[in-house]
Amino acid sequence: MIFFEKIINSFVNFFGNMSSFLLFPMILITFFVAITRYIFDFGSIALQELIIYLHAFVFLGGIIYITHHNKNVRIDIFYNKFNKIKKNLVNTCGTLFFLLITSTTIILTSFDYVLQSVILQESSREAGGLPFVYILKSFILIMAFGLLLHGLHFLLKNYKK
Repeated sequence: MIFFEKIINSFVNFFGNMSSFLLFPMILITFFVAITRYIFDFGSIALQELIIYLHAFVFLGGIIYITHHNKNVRIDIFYNKFNKIKKNLVNTCGTLFFLLITSTTIILTSFDYVLQSVILQESSREAGGLPFVYILKSFILIMAFGLLLHGLHFLLKNYKK
């Protein structure tokens, strides 16, 4: 269990760190694209697509990190007043009925979509675009797999208690 927990924590922290580190370059590239496009009348499809890739990585990687560290947004009208046992029950039911089902559904429905993209080495349809669309699509599976791992980790950790 400890080995499994270390692997999950490493996986989650990698995506959390990468998401936070990529925010600043994403802002700079967005600023650069806006300046070059509107002041110098020069546009770069590759840079615009890079912003999309960075957004995808930041948000999909951030979802894993935020969920694992229990920083997700809740409607806390009732939850804050619950004792530890009720909070644990709410979190366990949410994990079982929402997180695990949703992440499994995402994996099952997007697997062929991502696999075809990887097999074809799908690239941008735009002239001058990035040739890595398959990597962008792979983020979907990585996020769903990360959420599934987190959900299993959460259930195992709470089962031990």
